[in-house]
Amino acid sequence: MSTMPADAYLDGLKLAAGRELSEAQVRQRLARKGHSPTEIEAAVSRLKGERAIDDIRVAEAIARSETSTKRRGKLRVRMQIERAGIAAATARKVVDEIFSEIDADALLEAALTRRMLGRDRVEDDREFQRLYRYLLNQGFDSDRVIAALQARRRK
Repeated sequence: MSTMPADAYLDGLKLAAGRELSEAQVRQRLARKGHSPTEIEAAVSRLKGERAIDDIRVAEAIARSETSTKRRGKLRVRMQIERAGIAAATARKVVDEIFSEIDADALLEAALTRRMLGRDRVEDDREFQRLYRYLLNQGFDSDRVIAALQARRRK
């Protein structure tokens, strides 16, 4: 299916207007729509020039969502950004900036409190292990997780 280059641009503009998408995501979606590699390259180049797509802005949006809404730790946030097709170096830089603005320990406590459903005490070793695995999966640092769980155990 051959289309005019402007069509790839318009399709890309519609995609970018719908929600924040990374360059890689726009490229994949334009390819699925049947645009040629040349058309995609021209469209992406124009969209980047107009700042309709911007990987740093997308990475920041993902990081803010992952920390404020989902209460995830640094590792998980970086993984989500990279999963959107954003370069690892960009993901690392954005995550470091975002985490310099927030209290990582408070974020961990919020995730733990939400998971414990209002209880303030870890009942036994089995629950300790379950919560430990959950918090590691959410991207929190192992040492901080153990410290937070031990504090809850002593209460």
